[in-house]
Amino acid sequence: MSHRRPTVKGALSFSNPTVRAWLFQIIAVATIVAIAVWLIHNTITNLNHRGITSGFAFLDRSAGFGIVQHLIDYEQGDTYGLVFIVGLLNTLLVSALCIVFASFIGFFLGLARLSDNWLLRKLSTIYIETFRNIPPLLQIFFWYFAVLRNLPGPRQAVSAFDLLFLSNRGLYIPSPQSGEGLLAFVGAVVVAIAITGWLYRRHKAHQMATGQLRRTWPVAIALLVGLPLLTHAVFGAAIHWELPELRGFNFRGGMVLIPELAALTIALSVYTSAFIAEIIRAGIQAVPYGQHEAARSLGLPNPVTLRQVIIPQAMRVIIPPLTSQYLNIVKNSSLAAAIGYPDMVSLFAGTVLNQTGQAIETIAITMSVYLLISLTISLLMNIYNRRIALIER
Repeated sequence: MSHRRPTVKGALSFSNPTVRAWLFQIIAVATIVAIAVWLIHNTITNLNHRGITSGFAFLDRSAGFGIVQHLIDYEQGDTYGLVFIVGLLNTLLVSALCIVFASFIGFFLGLARLSDNWLLRKLSTIYIETFRNIPPLLQIFFWYFAVLRNLPGPRQAVSAFDLLFLSNRGLYIPSPQSGEGLLAFVGAVVVAIAITGWLYRRHKAHQMATGQLRRTWPVAIALLVGLPLLTHAVFGAAIHWELPELRGFNFRGGMVLIPELAALTIALSVYTSAFIAEIIRAGIQAVPYGQHEAARSLGLPNPVTLRQVIIPQAMRVIIPPLTSQYLNIVKNSSLAAAIGYPDMVSLFAGTVLNQTGQAIETIAITMSVYLLISLTISLLMNIYNRRIALIER
């Protein structure tokens, strides 16, 4: 039986699936490019008609407004570029605090839901089902308007040993100031950590070789306490403390945790910890029960079983969804604009945009920063996930 080869005309005809696939892709790409060109041209034309100059030269102009919280030196006459850095640092601060607090609370609640104690198990269930089903913005409003803003004024502030002062202006705490022995103190801490790490590896190798357990923590505590004390006695104090004092209608000196930061940190930590608790519980329950029975047959106590056997295996299940919750914390921190916390959205995509009219530039910078933060967190969590992953040989 003879086979006829397709002719060139048939191979290039519209009935050929490969030809149709390429044609549709070319049309789709051309359409997207045409729309993008039209949008860019239309935007530039509208900006020119309104007399709005494009570009990032506005970052060198003076901002002319104050910021209630700034982790670096900032004055009203500083530039919009410095405003961007202040907003970025404030966003990173609240994100880092929420990630730490939500992780600790969520881990405890996840274990509590698996506890044999009936009361502890039910209380953790009520906590999780309550706070994860209330929108985070409403929780922020609750902590800010219903709790923190109703605290007494500075003159009636709640005091703790005349060191800490809590009022509706915030929590004022002593501020550390560098002393003459700071470098020596830092060097002593670094040396203590390095010796502790070396000793831990030696003891771990000895345990793997002989089965004998050598504890590192007594020596570690002695080094971390003794060496800094020695430098303090020889070189002087590493830090001095500036205490807050009531002057007039507010406190001066020290550090302040403003109500906006406190409300945002509490609300996002409580909200996200409920989701993290369920992730922890699911990860532990994903470990086969035979692992529990094997550890029990070896006579391992429950805390040791959980720490050395169950948790390391559960982390392989926990890390991917935990990464998503950390990303949600960073993105939900943009809700700070609702209560006036000076983060990236409130400062740069709000105040700076209104003053300069550079909507495209400010929004693009803000979106790029959030994207970069999220990609960095994903990268770090993926690196850790690969380190703990099982490798088939």
